[in-house]
Amino acid sequence: MQPGAANVVGILAGGGALPREIADAVRDQGQRVVIVGLEGEADPTNFGSHDVTMVNWGQIGRMIRTFKSRDVTDLVIVGCVTRPDLMRLKTDFGFYRSLPRIFRIVAAGGDDNVLRRVVRFFEGHGFTVRGPDDVAPELVIGEGPLGRHRMSARHADDVALGLDIVARLAPFDVGQAAIVEQGRVLAIEGVEGTDAMLRRVAKLREARGGAGGVLVKRPKPGQELRVDMPAIGPNTVVRAAEAGLAGLAVAAGATLAAERGNLVRSADECGVFVSGIALPAVAGRTKLSLTADAADEDAAIGSRLLAALRPDLDSRGTIVVRRHVLAVETGEGVNELLIRAAGLRQWGRRLRNRRRGSLVLASLADLGEVEIAASAAAGYAHIVALSDGGTRSERQGELTACARHHGIALSIAKVDRSGRQT
Repeated sequence: MQPGAANVVGILAGGGALPREIADAVRDQGQRVVIVGLEGEADPTNFGSHDVTMVNWGQIGRMIRTFKSRDVTDLVIVGCVTRPDLMRLKTDFGFYRSLPRIFRIVAAGGDDNVLRRVVRFFEGHGFTVRGPDDVAPELVIGEGPLGRHRMSARHADDVALGLDIVARLAPFDVGQAAIVEQGRVLAIEGVEGTDAMLRRVAKLREARGGAGGVLVKRPKPGQELRVDMPAIGPNTVVRAAEAGLAGLAVAAGATLAAERGNLVRSADECGVFVSGIALPAVAGRTKLSLTADAADEDAAIGSRLLAALRPDLDSRGTIVVRRHVLAVETGEGVNELLIRAAGLRQWGRRLRNRRRGSLVLASLADLGEVEIAASAAAGYAHIVALSDGGTRSERQGELTACARHHGIALSIAKVDRSGRQT
């Protein structure tokens, strides 16, 4: 897109500073900007003199009409959003007319599949979907340090491991970030997002002590960067400092800096380094070969995810709902994993009153009545242990009876070294 061209750029805006920054950058190039902000996400007072219309998630018709009535040709989808509850939306006729496509979008599973279908949805309405880096390249973090603090050589191995962990998890559509300290994986980003992961590590360190480590953030191989490019801002830096981290390493050329000036000042004041890192060459995203049964798919994804993390992380378990990984245990224990995942969900919600999803455990030894009850309360359908963990047969019988009492299936799966069930 060249400055002075006839394009009219629409911005579908979520929360945070990036939508306004992108709008300003596009306007400075001589382009006309039209903003549609999502109610409950974007703050209309943040957009100054820009043309802004606020819509509810369910007002698809108004959203499309607003862009088309103002001659929008190119569309940027950017900003923080929470997963909408389809049963609580204020809908318009355009929503119902698009309902079959909307159901296909939310049924796609994890973020990558959902966002690819979102792109196709808007392209089907005649818009050209562009990435923030395409319309505002100055927001992209380049290679090297931001601010006066530098990453030391002793952090290089942790950064390499973090980059590798996120890449390994690409087939499972987990998060874009991990925290690594001296070769130990402290946290993996799940549905909760980067800030919540950092708060979790800060809370863990309040209880157990410790400091150091690096937040590593990068896109997954094959990720749809037009609508899901990783981003950091001053809040990310502050939360990293609160978690006792030494710094942040992000993918150069594939990470956005929100409020760059404030980000750099925060890093300098907090004594935290921020550095853009060149990504190593990796193969494209591998697709999972799964069964047709949804419950079996969830268990298969969980078992293969745990295998992919070894030997760098002996995770005790993961929670998968409708092929979407909600959370991965990284040392806090299975009960804490269940507590954390209880407030998380995939796109959409259950449309029928029945259980879905699996708690997948590395060992049955980590399962007790408390974990079974918590799984039941969260609405999971299945608990799968990949090993009996040396649990006595009578103990297995007690756990099976407890699970049956709570309406959950409990099984022990035999898996090969890759995590495939045999």
